[in-house]
Amino acid sequence: MSSIFHDAVFGRLFGDPEAMALWSAEAQLERFRVVEAAFSNALVAVGLVPPDQGARAAAHILTAPIDGDRLAEGCAKDGLPIPNFVAQLKESAPDLAGAIHTGSTSQDIMDTALSLTIRATNDLLLALLATVTDALTDLDRRFGATPMMGRTRMQAALPITVSDRIRSWRDPLLTQAASLIALRPQIERLQFGGAVGTRHAYGDKSDAMAETMARELGLTNGTVWQTDRSGLVMFANQLSVVSGILGKIGQDITLMAQQGIDEISLSGGGGSSAMPHKSNPVLAELLVTLARYNASQMSAMHHSLFHEQERSGAAWALEWMVLPDMAVATARALKVAADLCTKVTQMGQRE
Repeated sequence: MSSIFHDAVFGRLFGDPEAMALWSAEAQLERFRVVEAAFSNALVAVGLVPPDQGARAAAHILTAPIDGDRLAEGCAKDGLPIPNFVAQLKESAPDLAGAIHTGSTSQDIMDTALSLTIRATNDLLLALLATVTDALTDLDRRFGATPMMGRTRMQAALPITVSDRIRSWRDPLLTQAASLIALRPQIERLQFGGAVGTRHAYGDKSDAMAETMARELGLTNGTVWQTDRSGLVMFANQLSVVSGILGKIGQDITLMAQQGIDEISLSGGGGSSAMPHKSNPVLAELLVTLARYNASQMSAMHHSLFHEQERSGAAWALEWMVLPDMAVATARALKVAADLCTKVTQMGQRE
């Protein structure tokens, strides 16, 4: 079992097919193609290759067959897939080699492709956040006026209403949706630095190339972030915060469902192999587990900040191991939270 999110059994509990598709090897390969094609188009735009050659190179990049086994072997040898990817592109169109990847570097292609993946992920997360907040609003409409006991430090404190409890769940999610929207320009950003982050291979045409690529790809044209991984850490933190808020909801619902408290009733709870009378709040518990998973991954993402000199292989590779599953965990948590809301049949004090 390489990842519980992809496991044949546990994957249905922890994984999210929609998010996993965005981060799949197939999706990444297509984004490598899109970025390389945009690079070839930019070479044409600034006059570094003839227009016909650049256009044919871009078309070739988008459609050329790529041998997946060779790509995997190349990745194992080189520590990343782009050298073999580019080699295959040039082998199948040697007359276009000068318009493919010339002057670029693997990190430019992979980081820009990552930005495209993050953009698609953000679209998904914002849609899911809206679904969850709408579901919580519906719960408020159904049960908000019902009284319940407010608890501090897990002890009875003062009376509140269900609406008060739901507000403590929904408002932070609304705040995080706004934060994610504000963060997007910083994390959906072109990476274009060349071999050592100085764009030296393009001379005085480098800024025009960056502007052209960013416009074609729909990304922010900011500063080179070859060794500045703070944007990725902020993205990971956004994932962890969102899943953490959902974990608080799951924790609350688990406590509310306790026998003797009975402040919430859920349909379709999980069963027990030894105690058939039980109905376990599995989805609520899952929110807590996913939140704790993402929180634990933040330490690894902070380690990815240490890109020594002009490029790191070790810190860079760590991002590839951590970010995809954090994104999957967050998407899964959002869908679980929305589903959980639909299973609530009673909230607050019973009459």
